[in-house]
Amino acid sequence: MKYKLLLSVFFAGVLFTSCDKNFESINTDPEHLTGANVNFIYLFTSAELVTSGNSDANSYEDWRNNLIYGSTMVQHLSSTFGYWGGDKYTYNSGYNSAYWDNNYNNSIKNIVEVVENTKTDPTQVNFYNIARIFKVFMFQRMTDMYGDIPYSEAGLGYIKGITSPKYDKQQDIYADMLNELQDAASKLDAAAPNTVNASDALYGGDVTLWKKFAYSEMLRLAMRMSKVDAGQAEQWAKTAVAGGVFTSTDDDAILSHQSFVPGTPTINGNAWVLAGVDPNAARLSETFVNYLKSTADPRLSYYGTVATDPNNVDDLGDNTASLQKGQPNGYDNAGGAHDITLAPGYPGSQADYSIVNRNTFARYDAPTFFLTYAETALLEAEAAQRTWISGDPAAFYTAGVTAAMQQFDQIASRVQATPAPLTGISAGAITTYLAANPYNPADALNQINTQYWVATFLDEYEAWANWRRSGFPALVPVPPYPGNVTNGQIPRRFTYPISEPITNAANYQAAVSDLDNGDKMNSHVWWDKP
Repeated sequence: MKYKLLLSVFFAGVLFTSCDKNFESINTDPEHLTGANVNFIYLFTSAELVTSGNSDANSYEDWRNNLIYGSTMVQHLSSTFGYWGGDKYTYNSGYNSAYWDNNYNNSIKNIVEVVENTKTDPTQVNFYNIARIFKVFMFQRMTDMYGDIPYSEAGLGYIKGITSPKYDKQQDIYADMLNELQDAASKLDAAAPNTVNASDALYGGDVTLWKKFAYSEMLRLAMRMSKVDAGQAEQWAKTAVAGGVFTSTDDDAILSHQSFVPGTPTINGNAWVLAGVDPNAARLSETFVNYLKSTADPRLSYYGTVATDPNNVDDLGDNTASLQKGQPNGYDNAGGAHDITLAPGYPGSQADYSIVNRNTFARYDAPTFFLTYAETALLEAEAAQRTWISGDPAAFYTAGVTAAMQQFDQIASRVQATPAPLTGISAGAITTYLAANPYNPADALNQINTQYWVATFLDEYEAWANWRRSGFPALVPVPPYPGNVTNGQIPRRFTYPISEPITNAANYQAAVSDLDNGDKMNSHVWWDKP
C-alpha cells in the first residue's frame, strides 16, 4: 500500500533530520548526506509530509501557527481558551516561531539537500526540477508568514558551512521564486525517467501535473503582488496562464492521510488537534457561519457539526445546516467582562456552538490540500476582472466556486470506511447556489476573495495571506482585549524566533530594520505595505 511505503520513507527522512542538538557541528559535518549514503527521494517525501503539518506526530506547527493563530485571526474558527492567542491578538513567542523552528530544521534543510544533490545529475532532471518547484511553494509560505527570511543561504550549513544565513528581502525572494518556477517548469521533460514515483506523495512524479502546479503557484505569487507592484503582477499572471495552470480538480495537489494509530506523522495534523489532543478548544467562528448562512451555502453542513460533548471525539454531532451556530471571536471563559456567556445571543452552553465537522475536515484521514483548482480559478477571475488576462471573470468565478464545492467529493474518495464519509455536494445544489449568488462585477473583488476565504478553510496560512493582500472579506477586528499586542488590529505577520537576535544577530537586525514597526505582529511584509 502506498502509505505504508510513505510511512517508512518518512521515518527514514526523520532519521536524517531530527537530531539538531548541536546545530553548528552538524551543519559543518564533513560526512553529511551524499548520494553514497542516502537516497534523496526519502528527503523529498519527508519535506512533503513536514509541509503538510504533522512532522513530529504532534501537529506542532499546525496547532500553533495554522490553528491557534491563523484560523482565528481570519475568523474561520473561534476559541475562548487563553492559549489560542490569534483569537484576541495576544502574543506567544514560541507559537509565533513554531513554523520557522520546525521547517528550517527539517523540511527546508531537506529540500535544499535534494536540489543541491540532483542538479548536476542528468538522470535526475525531472526530480531536480520537481524539487525546485516544491521548494518555491515551501519558501512562499515561509516568507508570507514572516517577511524577509533566510532564502539564498538557507539550508546550506552542510553544503557550504553557512550557519548564520543572511535574510533576503522579500521582494528579491519573490523575484527569484517566479524565475525558478518559470525555469523549472520549462525543463520538466515527459520523455525523461520518473525517478520519484510513489515517493512523491502529491503526483507520483507526474511531470505534466507538476508543470501545472508550477504555473498555478506562479499565478498565486503574481496576485500576491497586486497592491505593491501591479505591473509585475500583471506580467507574471499572463505568463502563468499562458504556461498552463490547473484546469480541473483532477489537477489539485492533495496529500492523502491514513487513519493510522493516532500520534503518527501519517494522520492529518489539523484533525489530530481538532478531534484528538485539543477537541474542545475551537468552534466555528460566528463570522464564518453567518456568511455561509447568508448565502444558503451548502458547504455549511460539511464545515460544521454540533456535538453534545465536544470532548468525546467519537461524538460526530449533528451537521444539519439550520442547527449550526458560530461562536463570536474575542471572548474567554474566565468569568469576567469578556466571558462568552455575555456574548449577544449566547445559546446557554458552549456545546451549542459548532465544532469542525469530524466527518470531513476533522477526521484523521482527511486529505491536505496544498494548491487547488478552486483557488486558481478564483485568482484567474480576479486577474480577468482587472483585465490582466483574457477570459470572462464570471466564468472563472463560477468554475472556482464549483471546484471548491467539489472538494468534498475528493475528501470522500480519499478517506477510509470509518467513520463513513459524507457524500459530496450535488451538481444541482451547486447550480442552485450559483443562481442565487451570481457574479457581480460591481462587487467583484470582494466576492471573489470572500469565496477564496471560504475555499481555503483550514489552509489558514493561505487564507490569512490572501486576506492581508486583498482586504476581503472585510473582517471586523475583535474589541481590544487585555494583553493584545496589535492595538486591537488583526495581526499582519509572525515574529522571528527569539533565538535569532542571539545566534544570527547582524542578519536579524538588518531584517528588522526593513519592517515598518519592527519585529512585531502588526508590522507589514513587503507585498502588504499599507
